[in-house]
Amino acid sequence: MPYLTSAATGAASTDIRLGFGVPGYAHPLVAPVEWGELARPGTPLHWVVLNVADGPGTRPDPHCLEAAGRLRNAGVRVLGHLDMTHGARTFGELITEAQRFLDWYRVDGFLLDDCPTERTALPEVRRTVTTLRALLGEGHIVLGHGGHPYPGYAETADQLVTFAGPWSDYRWSQVAEWTAEYPPERFCHFVHSVPRGHLEEALRIARWQGASTIYFTDRTDHGGRTDPWASMPGYWDEIVSRVGTGVSE
Repeated sequence: MPYLTSAATGAASTDIRLGFGVPGYAHPLVAPVEWGELARPGTPLHWVVLNVADGPGTRPDPHCLEAAGRLRNAGVRVLGHLDMTHGARTFGELITEAQRFLDWYRVDGFLLDDCPTERTALPEVRRTVTTLRALLGEGHIVLGHGGHPYPGYAETADQLVTFAGPWSDYRWSQVAEWTAEYPPERFCHFVHSVPRGHLEEALRIARWQGASTIYFTDRTDHGGRTDPWASMPGYWDEIVSRVGTGVSE
């Protein structure tokens, strides 16, 4: 199989229980159905990202407050979206935005999107995560690398996004050998442009690569011009049924 490496096969299992990490839908006014659907009882959600306006925005948004509150009342973990821009954002900017998310939306953690992957950037990322944990008290930190980073990042956060991209890349992807040293609960995969007919194969790849948090959608990015995560997939009910019942391949 093209998506396995020799070191990872020992940890590979089709019995991994999957759940969803939602990268962040469009604003609740634009995507009310999507936000409402997330609060449906029984949906296997690990967490949902709240991205108000490329971050928390400049003032509290009542519609986002309502959406976040509804999810928390349903027992769903809400993460604030912090854009690291591959290390270009300053420590101060990130912590200021994090504090706004906490003050206004009482988030349960953070997704640090576009997180650097290089070994040289690890100390600064670790500094940021340590400060975020101090602000949170208890919380959940996800590093949104989008690919396999230097292995030391796995000791820094609760989860790493080690794939984010199109199905055309995912179906031939290979998992880094070092990931076999960690449980599936540490890894997330976000895949767009997944045709309905390949959904079963995509779920199989996630299980074999050892990622228990996923988000698959048939939405596309139209060559980078649109956000494929902004609305729910056309086969949402089907994938919820498959993942929620623990269907394994």
